[in-house]
Amino acid sequence: MAQTVVNGISEFEQHVGKHLGYSEWMEIDQGRVNAFADATLDHQWIHTDPARAKAESPFGGPIAHGYLTLSLIPHLYHQVLDVQGIKMAVNYGLGKLRFPAPVPVGAKVRLGVELAAVEEVKGGVQCTMVCSAEVEGAPKPSMVAEVLFRYYA
Repeated sequence: MAQTVVNGISEFEQHVGKHLGYSEWMEIDQGRVNAFADATLDHQWIHTDPARAKAESPFGGPIAHGYLTLSLIPHLYHQVLDVQGIKMAVNYGLGKLRFPAPVPVGAKVRLGVELAAVEEVKGGVQCTMVCSAEVEGAPKPSMVAEVLFRYYA
């Protein structure tokens, strides 16, 4: 169940500047990393070769693709926010995107969401959500993305 429920687009304004909650923790295992590598044709050894990554990588082992972490937003986001009373929601794109720290294979990640801004668009609103992926026990986030969602009434 989502931690924050918004009933219709008119309720977004009251949440601007607020942290909306966190998703559950999700383990990033080597199978998921390999599947992502297959889907994106990105088989760089720091992701897909655990032995070499342990021996040669500055990270001490294999890490998840940054874009794998980004791709988890739709799944984890809905654990944080439930928007009701709308006709449609659209992922409109990204603003700033950064990967400040790696996600080691075997780590658990969760998503935190903050509503940074709301602006009117034809038929609805555009929300700028700051989505931060955190690795359990890590001192800084692994991904920070300004994600633009449009919600239509």
